[in-house]
Amino acid sequence: MELVSIIMPYYQKRKYVKLAINSVIYQTYKNLELIIVYDDENKEDLYFLEKIIKKDKRIKILVNKKNLGAGRSRNKGIKQSKGALIAFLDSDDLWLRNKIDKQVFFMKKNEIEISHTSYYIIDSNNKIIGDRKANDMNYKLLLSSCDIGLSTVMLKKKLITNKIKFADIKTKEDYVLWLQITHNNKKILGLKDNLTKWRKLDDSLSSLKLQKIYDGYLVYKRYMKFDLIKSLICLLILSFNYFLKNIKNR
Repeated sequence: MELVSIIMPYYQKRKYVKLAINSVIYQTYKNLELIIVYDDENKEDLYFLEKIIKKDKRIKILVNKKNLGAGRSRNKGIKQSKGALIAFLDSDDLWLRNKIDKQVFFMKKNEIEISHTSYYIIDSNNKIIGDRKANDMNYKLLLSSCDIGLSTVMLKKKLITNKIKFADIKTKEDYVLWLQITHNNKKILGLKDNLTKWRKLDDSLSSLKLQKIYDGYLVYKRYMKFDLIKSLICLLILSFNYFLKNIKNR
């Protein structure tokens, strides 16, 4: 049974983080480690987290000296990880109990290096308000629509390098990584089972529309090295498809 390393950045999610951690602790797959990267300069929640994890030796906390952001915090967690397989879970999301078991089996069966799963969308009260189905994704499909839930992804650690990693931007840092990974004809296979619950919050970074638009532009211009016109066209298509997805899930 391979060791699976789970990376969880933490920033001001005290209301939800215990549920997220418990969804890892009670996985049917037991050979795992959870690395929480504490990314808040205010250390008030640190003792709270330490109390939650003290009975499980598979969990450790890395404390950032200053706020690095989710992308750089995940990169830091990956560097400290020991598993050949890496999974990601945000501190306000949840996993179903057999998430890791099913995904490890899926990846071994299909001999793949990266996968994602379908997921439920939940509100602040844990009520299911929608879902999104995972499809096989390639570079061309991803350029127009990022249909991958970060907390559903599992990949082989060897895919992460000094050049292929989470971007240093406030949102869409994961989108850059998926594009980098698939750029050389690699697919991200989709597991159809709903194995994750993604929390939709109005006050989360992902809801900041102007920031997302700006970061979307940076994805194409700074990280994919597209020219101005191509970057703006890709951003327009991405924004339109995001708008359509939101309408569908209302």
